Order: sequence, then C-alpha cells, then structure tokens
Amino acid sequence: MTRVKKGVNALKSRKNILRKVKGYRFGRSTKERMANEAIFHAGTYSFAHRKDKKGDFRRLWNVRISAILKENGLSYSKFIPALKKKQIALDRKILALLAEKHPETFKKVLEAVK
Repeated sequence: MTRVKKGVNALKSRKNILRKVKGYRFGRSTKERMANEAIFHAGTYSFAHRKDKKGDFRRLWNVRISAILKENGLSYSKFIPALKKKQIALDRKILALLAEKHPETFKKVLEAVK
C-alpha cells in the first residue's frame, strides 16, 4: 500500500478548530485538544440556552403586560383567562408589544375584555 502523509489535512483541521475558538481565554484559544473541548462545551451550552431564551422572553412579556394592567386596575391572572373567554387570539408577545409601543390600542383590547 502507498504511504499517505496527512500533514495538509491535519493542518487544515487544526486551523478550522482554532478559528472557531478565536477570542477564548488561556490555552483554549491556542491548544488543539483544549480548543476541541471548548467547542464541544460551547455547543452544548448554546443549545441549552437557545431553549432557555424562549422562557426568558415569555417572562419578560408577562412582566410588561402585568405592568400596564396594574395601571388600569386589572391583574395579569384575571386578564389572560378573560382574553381566552372572549376568544381574542393575541399571544403574549403581541400583547407586550402593544402595551409598550401602542398603549391606546392595548386599552381597546382591555375594553373588549372588560
């Protein structure tokens, strides 16, 4: 069998790994083995935190909606079931946007619920 030298391939894969860890601290940005480990952990964290971000935003929307509801003498826990009962199909993201950017429109939604 012919001899295969893999210098070019090894350099290419090393370069790709080190490109991904540019800006990491200590040996993680320069040493191949540590860099590989860092990439693996970063991928795990990014996946988990993509899932967490959805919950974080929902919590933020709830707080924004609740704040404007308190000004108008209504609680969040009474408002959401009332929306469902009236069959108003606005999600929390849209309600929070209305509460922040278009309070007059949000007040119309409030009147429809009351």
